[in-house]
Amino acid sequence: MTNDFQNIKMMNKIIVYLVMLGGLFTTQASNLPKEADKCIWKNTAYEYFCDTCGCGGNGGSMGFGTGLNNNFVGLRYIGQKYRSRDGIFDNSPWINENFNTVQAWGKFPVGKRVLINALLPYHSHNRTFADATEQTINGIGDATVLAYYNVLRQTPDSIISIKPEHALQIGGGVKLPTGSFDAENIEGSVNPSFQLGTGSWDYILAANYGVTHRNWGLSALLNYTIKTENSKNYLFGNQWNVALNTYKTYYVSSSVAITPQIGLGGEFFAENEEFGFSVPDTGGNVYFARVGVEANYNRYALGVSSMLPISQNLNEGKVEVKNRVSLYLNINI
Repeated sequence: MTNDFQNIKMMNKIIVYLVMLGGLFTTQASNLPKEADKCIWKNTAYEYFCDTCGCGGNGGSMGFGTGLNNNFVGLRYIGQKYRSRDGIFDNSPWINENFNTVQAWGKFPVGKRVLINALLPYHSHNRTFADATEQTINGIGDATVLAYYNVLRQTPDSIISIKPEHALQIGGGVKLPTGSFDAENIEGSVNPSFQLGTGSWDYILAANYGVTHRNWGLSALLNYTIKTENSKNYLFGNQWNVALNTYKTYYVSSSVAITPQIGLGGEFFAENEEFGFSVPDTGGNVYFARVGVEANYNRYALGVSSMLPISQNLNEGKVEVKNRVSLYLNINI
C-alpha cells in the first residue's frame, strides 16, 4: 500500500510538471507558415500502447488513434520485450519474452460528433526458457470497437485559430474475445498474459482531452478497462491507463509536416483471479517515458515511437518490461 501511494504521488508530480511544460510551450508558440492551411491538430502524435504484459491482455488499450481530430485507416506494428520468472520462486530463472503485433486500425466519423475506432490485431509472441527451449504462439488477437462523442470540437481544418483551442472526447466500447486463450500458458509461469486474447468480453471507458495553440499541443488520455471472467474461469484484473503528451508540428512545405513529441504514461493493474480467488504475483503498475515523431506527406502519416520504463512493480517484481516500440503507416480520410 505504501509503495502504491508513493508511486501515485510520483506520477502526480510528473504530470503536473508536464502540464506546466505544455503551458510554457503554448505561451511561446511561433506563427505558422503560410502553407500550413490545415488545423495543426490534424496529425498530432496521440498514440499509446497495449497492456503492459502483452497485447493479448487487451488487444489495444490506449492505442486507438494518433490524433483527436484525424480520421484514418492504417497498419501499426508494436514490439514489446519482457523478462519474467519461470516459476513462482524468487530464484526461479528469468526467461525472455517478445510480443510482436500487427494491427489493422482506423477511426471513422459517424455524423458530426461521433467517431468510431476499430482495431484488429495479429500477434506473434515467443519466449525462450532457461533450458533453451522456445515457445511461439501466432494468431488473431482480440478485436476492439470504441465510440467517442465530441463534447468539444476544434475549428474546422480550413480555419487557423489564433487562440488556444480545446478538444474533448468521451466514449466507451467493447473488446471481443476473437483471440484464443490457452489455460496451459498460465501454469508454471508468472506471466499469464502470454496469450493471443483474454477469452473474455471486456468493456472500456475512455476520455481524451487536448489543447493546441499555433503549432504546439498537449494531449491527455484516460482509459479504464473492465474485464470479465472467461470460459476457463480466469479473470484478468481491471486496468487503468493514463498518458500525457506534448508536441510541436514543423511545416517543411505545403505538403510535408514533421511532429516530434515527448510524453509520460502509466498503467495500473488489479490482481487476476482464478475460480474466484486472487492469483498470487499478479497486478502492479508501470510508468513510462515516451519519445516519438510523426511525418506527414499529404494524406499519408508515418510514425515511430519508443517507450522506456522509468518505474515498475509488475507481478511482485517477477515480470519486467524492457521496452516498447511502435511503427505505423496511416492514410488520413
